[in-house]
Amino acid sequence: MFIGYILTNYEFQSDTPLEKTCIKCGKCVKYCPGNALEGNYQMDPKKCVSYITQKKEELTADGPYVLYQPDGQIRVINVDKKGNIIDTTYTTLPQNFTLHVTDHKGRFPFDVKLHPVKRPGWNYPQADKVFVMSDPHGRLDCVISLLQGNHIIDKDYKWSFGKNHLMIIGDIFDRGKDVPQIFWLFYKLEEEAAKAGGHVSFILGNHEPMVLANDLRYTKEKYKILAEKLKMEYPRLFGPDTELGRWLGTRNTMQMIGNDLYVHAGLGKDFYDKNLSIPTVNEEMSKGLFMTKKERKALSPLTAFLYGNSGPIWYRGLVRTDGKYNPLAKDSLEMIMDRYKAKHIIVGHTIFKDISTFYNGKVIGVNVDNKENRKKKRGRAMLIKNNQYFVVGDKGIQRQLE
Repeated sequence: MFIGYILTNYEFQSDTPLEKTCIKCGKCVKYCPGNALEGNYQMDPKKCVSYITQKKEELTADGPYVLYQPDGQIRVINVDKKGNIIDTTYTTLPQNFTLHVTDHKGRFPFDVKLHPVKRPGWNYPQADKVFVMSDPHGRLDCVISLLQGNHIIDKDYKWSFGKNHLMIIGDIFDRGKDVPQIFWLFYKLEEEAAKAGGHVSFILGNHEPMVLANDLRYTKEKYKILAEKLKMEYPRLFGPDTELGRWLGTRNTMQMIGNDLYVHAGLGKDFYDKNLSIPTVNEEMSKGLFMTKKERKALSPLTAFLYGNSGPIWYRGLVRTDGKYNPLAKDSLEMIMDRYKAKHIIVGHTIFKDISTFYNGKVIGVNVDNKENRKKKRGRAMLIKNNQYFVVGDKGIQRQLE
């Protein structure tokens, strides 16, 4: 079914309007796939699946992408807010070379200077404050509002969190229109935090390896259009021979801060039985990051497992009780926590209406719908301070986490 409007200046002969025969059962509103029907005979046509699937998305401000060429030259690709592609190749980058970044509408401007990248440590001491968020999914405006509202960054998008720690539990790719911009923001903040004695940690989610394996089912059309215009596959813009690819290739999958273990999705009994150290998991995940699904399976049984449904970026059994998720028994959770000397396991991946706890508070899920929760002023991240855990929104602490 197609819902829309027809505009014409043709003079039709008027007829008797149909009587409304709605029995007010609400089924049309409940089952509308795009939630376009609002009730009371009102609809939002821009939410209609028919509209969305027919509308051809256009390029918006995007990038920059920094690609290192086989001949040693550096290619820098930007898209301005009018949709124009600026594609520049340098023999050598100018001194004090700076990347200019904005969101897809040209807002939130900040500059980035390239810096050396290396794998972060996997075990950090507890900072005075740790700010935890997950799954930003290409929505830079939501990230900015959350970080500024909690004084992680200042009005100029610079680090203002001192010697404290910012943790992002995966999934920047997909759904939104500011994917590289969010990567660049955390890339920049990582360097600024280090100079202040603080830390920024981004660990891999499931959408990073999905996109890098060319699984683009959740990727906005604008990115596919850009890749088509550049005559390359989209993952090439984040490949191992790009600046963001080099950064992604050194990110961890599991990480400790104090007594808290961070992982994107969760850890199950099958994972426990593998008897893996955290550094081993991190190294093995990096080996397969830029591979296809088939290549990951062929690399080793361990790589195939880590990238599979029971691996740390997909397993939901810590926060879901349905049998299909293979929920973890309490005694198995205790064994996992004992092995890694963790008091809490903090995860993203599975979406909840608010920050949620499981297993009597030992497991904490911090993934919420950033856009919806921002609108409804619900919890969107977690602040750990003085060994206490708080739910926070855009204006700071909302409540202590039970």
